[in-house]
Amino acid sequence: MAFLIIGGSGFLGAELIRQATAAGHATAATYATRPGTSRAGWHHLDLRNPGDLEAVMAEVKPRFVINASSGKADWAVTAEGPALLASAAAAHGSRLVHVSSDAVCSGTRVHYDETSHPDPLAPYGAAKAAAENGVHAHCPGAVVARTSLIIGHGRSVHERLIHDLASGTREGALFTDDIRCPVHVADLAAALLELATTDASGIHHLGGADALSRHGLGVLIARRDGLAPSLLPAALRATSGLPGPLDVRLDSRATQRRLRTRLRGARRFCAEPE
Repeated sequence: MAFLIIGGSGFLGAELIRQATAAGHATAATYATRPGTSRAGWHHLDLRNPGDLEAVMAEVKPRFVINASSGKADWAVTAEGPALLASAAAAHGSRLVHVSSDAVCSGTRVHYDETSHPDPLAPYGAAKAAAENGVHAHCPGAVVARTSLIIGHGRSVHERLIHDLASGTREGALFTDDIRCPVHVADLAAALLELATTDASGIHHLGGADALSRHGLGVLIARRDGLAPSLLPAALRATSGLPGPLDVRLDSRATQRRLRTRLRGARRFCAEPE
């Protein structure tokens, strides 16, 4: 088997499967609750269970493993699971790409390149930072790919939130001081698949080319989807009491130079037809 996508039933995982199978790669995927609808060989996996991991790895025998799973702030899934996966990948001689997050950054430096060490502020970021350390320890040749807000096809949690806020079906607001580098799911998946098939290792950044506030991103998506941007409530994260970084801009230039895949900015991909 060429590729094993961990978390294949998720938003990013489904796009990874779509692109891998379209390229003619034999692809298997795992799910925690229920399998997705993508064409793949599906395997149930509890990432916290070493026995489950060993069984899946032994059956699939993947050449490449991409971990696109998300356990949010669940420490056992988000922090400890990737370390177990890295150990299994190393034992089976599989190449591992682990998807991390800009949540490992505090925002103190604003601009973060691949040499930046994690300094998380919130539980989710702390779990992702611990996962990075576990992956490095158990599988030194692995790629750890930090990314940002993932957008695309109208199906991301961010896009659904914008539609709900504009329609008034959900309370809340979009922060004008919470800056990220949104990336399109198709670009991100292509870059991850490309990194998997190179000799790259260590930290790589896969953020989009534009730094935008969550409200600024919402305005772009609203205009793309024919919604009135004036319907999107705005607020400041700094006064919200919510933990987490404010301004985190992933500097992805070093990674971008080695990739054929172009990581578009949100201003561009929101202006282009899906």
